[in-house]
Amino acid sequence: MSDISANLSLPFIQASQAQKHVTHNEAIDILDALVQLSVTSRSIMTPPATPETGARYILPVGATGAWAGNEGAVAQWGGEAWRFYPPRTGWQAYIADEAQSLIWTGAQWTGLFSGALEVERLGISTAADDTNRLAVASEATLLTHAGTSHQLKINKALAENTGSLLFQTGWSGRAEMGCAGSDDFAIKVSADGSSWATALSLEATSGQARLPQGAVIDTALSGSAILGTVSQTAGALFERGETTDGSYYKLASGLMLCLSPEITIGAISTAAGSLFQSAALPWTYPAAFSTAPVITGSIATSGTWMGHGPAAVTGCSITAMSYQSLTDGGIIRLTAIGRWF
Repeated sequence: MSDISANLSLPFIQASQAQKHVTHNEAIDILDALVQLSVTSRSIMTPPATPETGARYILPVGATGAWAGNEGAVAQWGGEAWRFYPPRTGWQAYIADEAQSLIWTGAQWTGLFSGALEVERLGISTAADDTNRLAVASEATLLTHAGTSHQLKINKALAENTGSLLFQTGWSGRAEMGCAGSDDFAIKVSADGSSWATALSLEATSGQARLPQGAVIDTALSGSAILGTVSQTAGALFERGETTDGSYYKLASGLMLCLSPEITIGAISTAAGSLFQSAALPWTYPAAFSTAPVITGSIATSGTWMGHGPAAVTGCSITAMSYQSLTDGGIIRLTAIGRWF
């Protein structure tokens, strides 16, 4: 039979042994040192000058003095000398100056939960359940990077499933954002937790945005998608241009407005029945229409009005009419309204 126990090396009292109390007390001392193991520190390199009886330390690499050569061991001051207990795999110890528990892996002391940890449910200051397997009650939750970037991943099995963030008031839904029921991204809101309205949706295949409820815009719009080159497929909402023939305003809907510069009309003196007219002048639109536009205009001279020949897609001819012969027709301004596609 061995003289010591298999795990803690406690000495056995032998048959016919004298002074059995010595062996018994030795075993008690070992139990006192190792059971419910709690040490002062694992980072002190040199034995303290006046340690308290029973004080325990885990010795770091490079420990000096009476501790030298016992790195990793548990050292206990017995009142007169240090005793050293080499750890065995699985031993646990609480480190007082770090307020954490360690475990001996067989090669080193490491954090009790520094390796992979899997639990079925985890509640932090609140109860977790089978649906909410991770539950946290806190004023804030911080997820930060470990070096550079950080991603929060919400994964769903199929497109028709839901992966979203739900915001609640009194456990009743008020807003939700994510991919709910499809791979399109949407933001929905609710006033009562039962009736929902989609405020914004982004199509997964094209990236196109939709505002099903409309939008109220309180500040100015800007950017090339607002004012730029319009087209029938993809372009700006509004386009403005200017040439020597005037200015144009083109909308993505197909409507276009052309404004002429100030055109000086000469004498209105050519008889036209009982009226008088000026010589015809050409106006080339600053941008071409797809079909003949509607032409309107005004003349600054009293008692005169404008006339024009058949409107074409690129321009028209204009004249000024009057009830009387005038040597100066004045200034005329023209507007053409039509479609650019």
